Amino acid sequence: MRRKTSRLLRGLALLSTLALGATACGGSDDSSEQKQVSAGDIQAALEKGGTVSVWAWEPTLKTVAADFEKKYPKVKINLVSERSGDKHYTALSNAISAGKGVPDVAQVEYFALGQYSLTKGLTDLSSYGADKLASKYTPGPWNAVSDGKAVYGLPMDSGPMALFYNKKVFDKYKITVPTTWDEYLDAARKLHKADPKAYIANDTGDAGLTTSLLWQAGSRPYKVDGTKVKIDFADAGAKKFTDVWQKLIDEKLLAPVTGWTDDWYKGLGDGSIATLATGAWMPANFTTGVPDASGDWRAAAMPAWTKGDKASAENGGSSLALPALGKNKELAYAFVEYANAGDGVATRVKEGAFPATTAELKDTAFLDKGFEYFGGQKANEIFAQSAANVADDWSYLPFQPYANSIFNDTVGKAYVSGTKLTDALKSWQDASVKYGEEQGFTVEK
Repeated sequence: MRRKTSRLLRGLALLSTLALGATACGGSDDSSEQKQVSAGDIQAALEKGGTVSVWAWEPTLKTVAADFEKKYPKVKINLVSERSGDKHYTALSNAISAGKGVPDVAQVEYFALGQYSLTKGLTDLSSYGADKLASKYTPGPWNAVSDGKAVYGLPMDSGPMALFYNKKVFDKYKITVPTTWDEYLDAARKLHKADPKAYIANDTGDAGLTTSLLWQAGSRPYKVDGTKVKIDFADAGAKKFTDVWQKLIDEKLLAPVTGWTDDWYKGLGDGSIATLATGAWMPANFTTGVPDASGDWRAAAMPAWTKGDKASAENGGSSLALPALGKNKELAYAFVEYANAGDGVATRVKEGAFPATTAELKDTAFLDKGFEYFGGQKANEIFAQSAANVADDWSYLPFQPYANSIFNDTVGKAYVSGTKLTDALKSWQDASVKYGEEQGFTVEK
């Protein structure tokens, strides 16, 4: 299959940032990526020592880096953590494009991995033995970092979904926790009728939530084979989602509040937003962002799109990857494996991270942990079960960050006008197809 590399590289930008640039191909580094690196090679590098630059915003890595330095005193971890989100990817893309200042290790969210791996911007870690670690991780995160035999990062955390609900509000209005999305729709109607100022949830159009719900519903809108992609939001799973969500929109049962704003936190705190379907990483945000509602909230399994179905999905999560132009590859990989597959995992879980590793998810102490915020509930039992029920055949686009950036201009219209959700998704599909074709992808019609 012919790769239209120069056009692809021009197009694989994050939001409105600069493109990755032709140097992302790695140049002379390609040959070193294929070289097999043994455990002995890595141990020798640790004994020799050196400095590893790490760009990552995940807060628990600060402790992990300090512990790693104590274990390997000749190694210095230079952790740059002041950037996150768009600023992080802007800096990373610009460094790769310039061919200088590239970190040895970078945090890359699962949805963004494709845009870097496709352009040879990341080291294939299978040559370091990372492919042997597959059994350590739950299916969703591992599928996100691997492509066939190639491995482009090690999962750092995961976001198996759960339905967080305000028990105080549910009890007040005698609402039963929904086990299906149809029951959820009924609960939304009952709540809003009882209190017109209360809503079952907020949603003004969110790409991450929408793709996660499509994932759970069995929709597979994206099919990717290198530079060949297919985008289709008209499958049976998508219809399950749109059938319910269109009614929530039409009946004005969703709070017109955008997530992560002051109004959102206020709604979660005062009960006017009664549920939140999101990843298992959310509890810490409840604790710090909505402290006064401690004891009011609980976690439950995601409602099923078909009664009895246990399917779940991921929402969020990141990997640690080795940029192809980074240096000190053996030391960098040693740190990544320590943080995400070794002793660092327990440290990070202790500090509040939600693991992607099966051992931690099965650990009795982890499962038996009571969450004071959730009234002592053993919420990790719910999260762990959700992780086990995530289907591992989901794919993101190689230009998913761009696709997400145009979500509000396309699907977002369904929330503020008479545009139907199915038509809005088709608009998102068409715009994504157009962009993909402009960047040299072969897009199947």
